[in-house]
Amino acid sequence: MTYSILHSILNFGKFIMPNNHLLGFIGGTGPEGRGLALRFSSVGYPVMIGSRDLSNAKETAEKISTQVQQADARGARNLEVAFESQIAFIVVPYAAQRETLEQLKVALAGKIVVSLVVPLSFSKGMVSSLQVPEGSATLQAQEILTDSKVVAAFHNTSASDLLNLDTTIESDVLVCSDDLPAKETIMGLAEKIKGVRAVDCGGLANSRYVEDLTALLININRIHNKNSSIRIIGI
Repeated sequence: MTYSILHSILNFGKFIMPNNHLLGFIGGTGPEGRGLALRFSSVGYPVMIGSRDLSNAKETAEKISTQVQQADARGARNLEVAFESQIAFIVVPYAAQRETLEQLKVALAGKIVVSLVVPLSFSKGMVSSLQVPEGSATLQAQEILTDSKVVAAFHNTSASDLLNLDTTIESDVLVCSDDLPAKETIMGLAEKIKGVRAVDCGGLANSRYVEDLTALLININRIHNKNSSIRIIGI
């Protein structure tokens, strides 16, 4: 579907009801987006990989189809993915988040939007968290997507582990949202991945701490040459 057709549909309110099980990945050609799409595809969910570059999106979808028998994986431009999916995962770099979400705001209205965006700075082999005026990348996403139900999740899940279907993801997924039904939906979805436990971390105000943990994990991984993850004990 071309941009002009989508633009006309959105402007004239002729919305097509999306498939309730369709998961879309905005900027999903990178390791994290492709890894999550691969995992959800392997348990039966249809997925759409989005990119600004249509050929990259289609190539990533084809890779998933070669790894998962009977996978329903398609590649498309980000706007089409935002429009067709009911649950959209945002996996673009932080520097591209505002521009991307402002372009997709109408297409994502009324939908659950899962933010995996982490604001990071890289210098002299170390990773640091960037300060975000809104408090976190996820809070910025909710400020932009006023008509969407934004959820923070999967920030601390290893992309390398996700991409290896033989690896059990032995970690917790920390989930924050101000919308309880949306949060519960994503927690249930997360636990479709073998080994994952979803942990309710409260509202979006806590997303800043979850995002900051990503920088710490990357630094730990570099020191120990491992793929570390998060487990919350005592609950």
